[in-house]
Amino acid sequence: MMKKILMIATGGTIASKEGAGGLTPAMTGEELASFVPGIEDKCELDILQLMNIDSTNMRPRQWMEIRDAVMEHYGSYDGFVILHGTDTMAYTAAALSYLIQNTPKPIVITGSQKPMGNPYTDAKLNVYQSILYALDDGSCNVSIVFNGKAVAGTRGRKQRTRSFDAFESMNFPLLAAIHDDRIVRKYVGPLPSEEDLVTYTRLNDRVFVLKLTPEVKADLFGLLDGGYDAIILETFGIGGIPEYDDSFEKAIFGWVDSGKTLAVTTQVPEEGCDLDVYQVGRKYSEHPGILQAGDMTTEAIVAKMMWILGQTDDRDEIRRLFFKEINHDRTV
Repeated sequence: MMKKILMIATGGTIASKEGAGGLTPAMTGEELASFVPGIEDKCELDILQLMNIDSTNMRPRQWMEIRDAVMEHYGSYDGFVILHGTDTMAYTAAALSYLIQNTPKPIVITGSQKPMGNPYTDAKLNVYQSILYALDDGSCNVSIVFNGKAVAGTRGRKQRTRSFDAFESMNFPLLAAIHDDRIVRKYVGPLPSEEDLVTYTRLNDRVFVLKLTPEVKADLFGLLDGGYDAIILETFGIGGIPEYDDSFEKAIFGWVDSGKTLAVTTQVPEEGCDLDVYQVGRKYSEHPGILQAGDMTTEAIVAKMMWILGQTDDRDEIRRLFFKEINHDRTV
């Protein structure tokens, strides 16, 4: 018996057509599937048109709509393929990784750098290989499939704006490489069972990313106080925070001592942060309210923090959940 796959269309470049103001999503999921030869021979494919938006406009409320669509149809399908724009794909993949944890049924996110109707598009192969990956018995959890790569949903990052090879797996091996119809596993871990599945229905979107630049003012913390519950601080290098005066020390300790949450990461894409290495970071490393993100991506930190703060405001529980490895999001 053929496996059943639900394709969920949300818009993005893959569905776009040229309009008076530039590319805009216009094609339906049914139209997109009709461009991809051979998929009807691989599985029973149903299509759900959930939305049709540029992924620049993808927000946490849409993450919840996608989550709800997957869970509403979870019992009827063997896997899910989500068509999505590339610009915020990494955020959505991370968010779904936290909202739907330990799923033995694969949830695969894909899209393209050129629209499906473009004669030189990458869309056909990406959709075809995403379906192949979703059908494979070794696939599980949330992943991105793009240009022959399968990437864990918490480790993806869009590294290139034009090339077909748009996504990389950051600080973690590829799950698999896909060559035509062949899936070559690069990372093999334990497969979850149905009893392991855990889902969540709440997010707190009051999370802000603050990137340090030379001479940025620490009083930004005060300006953010009324609108945000957590700051993700992108430091210099492996964890450098300016100490030309004591303004950052006062601002950071004041923020966390007031009960708010702070996660520290690096603006360098690879290898992660460690506040203990240099004097300009060490004073922050042992404060219980300051969370070191290690080698997580910023996209994953944002989504994880929104998920955590949607579940609890207890500092000890926030800390426990932040350091818990979920869908390969951090090296323990």
